[in-house]
Amino acid sequence: MQKIKLTKTELKRQKDNLKRYNRYLPTLYIKKQQLQKEIERVKMNIGRTETDLTKLMEEINPWIGLLGEDLGLYELIKLKKIETRRENIAGVDIPVFVKAHIYIKEYDLFIYPLWVDRAVGLLGKMIPLRSERIVLAFQERCLRKELHITSQRVNLFEKVKIPESNEAIRRISIYLGDQQIAAVGWARMAKKKIQKRMEVAEGERK
Repeated sequence: MQKIKLTKTELKRQKDNLKRYNRYLPTLYIKKQQLQKEIERVKMNIGRTETDLTKLMEEINPWIGLLGEDLGLYELIKLKKIETRRENIAGVDIPVFVKAHIYIKEYDLFIYPLWVDRAVGLLGKMIPLRSERIVLAFQERCLRKELHITSQRVNLFEKVKIPESNEAIRRISIYLGDQQIAAVGWARMAKKKIQKRMEVAEGERK
């Protein structure tokens, strides 16, 4: 704890600080809860995309070996870009998945094997899911980073700033109280001395 001045001005400053900390702390609690809730929601969405991807992979597995054939399959379907929009969650700007823009090259069904058409269809479903999974992972990183910062601030207020202000107020109040008591005592003593001198002076005049 920093050295504090035992003055009325410092007492007011510490009381103002304490009032500000106590006003701001509930807001931090709410933000922390919102972030935790959003992280859980994002994790659920990540789980959903992973489940859907697993199901698609199970459909591909029976003929996945055919993908190794030199047919230029990955030239037929490509991800052009991932479209997102910005959204503010508990004070954090995060990207939200909108759409995966896919390019599918026209190809001759009479030249390519029949399974290629099926493969392109499944890849057309997998690419958006993987794109969404990437965006969700980035969302989670952003939210976790902000949660870490918010938790640090909560701990700073709860365990450092508020206890320090309370202790400073206690020490200053005790000191000023003692000073006031001492001042009253000195005033009484001075009054008695003055009265005594007046009585002596009065007696001498008589």
